[in-house]
Amino acid sequence: MQEEKTHFGYQEVPKDHKQGLVKQVFDSVTEQYDLMNDVMSFGVHHLWKEFAVRSAQLKKHQVILDLAAGTCDLTTLVVKHLKGDCSVIASDINASMLKKGQYRLLDKGLHKNINFVQANAEYLPFPDNSFDRIFMGFGLRNVTDKAKALASIYRCLKPGGQCLVLEFSHCTDPIVSKLYNLYSFKLLPKFGQWIAKDKDSYQYLAESIRMHETQEALKAMFLSSGFEACSYENLTFGIVAVHKGFKF
Repeated sequence: MQEEKTHFGYQEVPKDHKQGLVKQVFDSVTEQYDLMNDVMSFGVHHLWKEFAVRSAQLKKHQVILDLAAGTCDLTTLVVKHLKGDCSVIASDINASMLKKGQYRLLDKGLHKNINFVQANAEYLPFPDNSFDRIFMGFGLRNVTDKAKALASIYRCLKPGGQCLVLEFSHCTDPIVSKLYNLYSFKLLPKFGQWIAKDKDSYQYLAESIRMHETQEALKAMFLSSGFEACSYENLTFGIVAVHKGFKF
């Protein structure tokens, strides 16, 4: 029986190997992760995340899940936006990233009503109909089975709940796209080598973005997973997009 394959950047690998390979990437970059985010996006990632949180129409007393929470930027924005009047679970499959996020929140005094759960997005360990909002910031492209993750998210949303996926996407402007490709494959790995001492992980980052679904293809995946009123909004010429879907 032939082994099922998937993409890890431009490499084709056995499907059951991808999770371990992605773990190696994030274990390697954890310490310099926040600095590299600032450097490689020139700080614009903060604006992308703020846009995603503002567009979620958050309300007090909501129960919110931040998936692929990493170092908890989105969790921080959610808690500040609602002045702590909410219940948030920050979840990530990578223990080292989640621990760093927990320390960051503690340092900021933002620990009230926040819990931390290490979990795989494909098999979320939460009851059906648990959350009013589920965010996933820059994590979906790293998931082995994206359709399974979206189905798991859908199951965990309350009726009337909304999923927001903030993710790198496909540039809509041909001139900007050429410059972006040059930056991604020539400069980004060098930044990774100089700052994080890890060229290969940032080479993977550039490749994983190119292998990720287009905006329309990801919208179709949302619809196939049961979401309704699905839409997306391109940011920075489509370099990043916010996808939304509701469970009714």
